[in-house]
Amino acid sequence: MREAAFVKQNKDKWIEFETILTNKTNIDPDLLSDLYIEITDHLSYAKTFYKNSNTERYLNQLASKAHQNIYRTKKESKNRLISFFKTEFPTLFYQHHRELLITFLTFTLFVIVGAFSAANEGDFVRSFLGDGYVNMTLENIEKGDPMGVYKQQGEFNMFLGITLNNIKVALFAFGYGILLGVGTLYIMMQNGIMLGSFQYFFYEKGLLWESARTIWIHGTIEISVIIIAGCAGLVMGNGILFTGTLPRLEAFKRGVINGLKILMSTIPFFIIAGFLEGFVTRHTEMPDWLAILIISGSLALILFYYVIYPIRLNKKLKALNNLKNTITLTNLETDLT
Repeated sequence: MREAAFVKQNKDKWIEFETILTNKTNIDPDLLSDLYIEITDHLSYAKTFYKNSNTERYLNQLASKAHQNIYRTKKESKNRLISFFKTEFPTLFYQHHRELLITFLTFTLFVIVGAFSAANEGDFVRSFLGDGYVNMTLENIEKGDPMGVYKQQGEFNMFLGITLNNIKVALFAFGYGILLGVGTLYIMMQNGIMLGSFQYFFYEKGLLWESARTIWIHGTIEISVIIIAGCAGLVMGNGILFTGTLPRLEAFKRGVINGLKILMSTIPFFIIAGFLEGFVTRHTEMPDWLAILIISGSLALILFYYVIYPIRLNKKLKALNNLKNTITLTNLETDLT
């Protein structure tokens, strides 16, 4: 086979592999290993038939880079955590915005269902939230402190308890994804109905604004990341249902790994939400403008990191890849001419 024909036949695969290595794209280790083996086979062929050619030099450089990538030591991963949150996770999460939309719409639907049920069923709130909580809240309303529930514990104990409880809910939302995603949607339903009936309860008492400005100080991040944890559960469930070209077990493993990465991304946000609930929400005397500022800032943070930033990063990487592919192809074809 002529060298130009050999390059034309394989160049797309080489460029794809080079892009993966350059951007440190997170792909399955077995797939990376298979690509590496194929590149080394091409290198052996080039050494045999196109000795000292540009093709041989290019493939030799690519194989060396792949070897370093596959067998790099842990010392080279000192900034692994920063890299995960800055590049790896947002790049991954962009691919799962559809699952995020499904969990968001499901949650929103059942918030409406919860509010509607509370409006039409007299005992619905008590049956869902429990007599103890409802009676305690009614007592707080009578005392003139409707949000008094957030002042019953010390700041740190409340922060720790709330953070751990929220992480537990997120784990359930993710773990139940193994039931083909249905379990995750059930968790979204349960939490959505609870929120809807809870907010309607305060609306009925003429305290909707008072409750909203207080609850959403921490709830903006808390509810958002529970929905994102639900997205992680759907990603795992989809790994079972929609295998694509992969064997079912391999698709499931990939779904679990990607779901766990999404879940891991929520931990810092749960800590922030727990901090706000333990140390900030209790200050019901704060002015409205400050509460609105915290809520708006929290919403902006979530939307930026989970929606806007992944889209921007994906566009940037795609443009960079296209430019790099064009330059590489031009140089390689020029050398062979």
